[in-house]
Amino acid sequence: MTIPPPYEPYEWARNLPFVYALKAMHKGDATAEQQQLILKEMMTMSGYYDLSYRPNSDRDTSFAEGKRFIGAQLVKLINLSGEAIEKSKQRTKK
Repeated sequence: MTIPPPYEPYEWARNLPFVYALKAMHKGDATAEQQQLILKEMMTMSGYYDLSYRPNSDRDTSFAEGKRFIGAQLVKLINLSGEAIEKSKQRTKK
């Protein structure tokens, strides 16, 4: 199996519903389904669920891990508990 280079651009022409969903989100008109599609595709674009390691290139591995970091930050924010958010609000008031 060939692992694609992490720097290959997203093939947006193969997923036009995603493109239209992003355009709707930008205007503030995205439906719930479009919002879910955007998040799903952002996780795919970031390579979050893929292995970052590229056996033939440390640079490609580093690049892939940089992309994956974005997905990890999204997951972290989505999974924050209400308690953690409230504690953060208290810390910023000081």
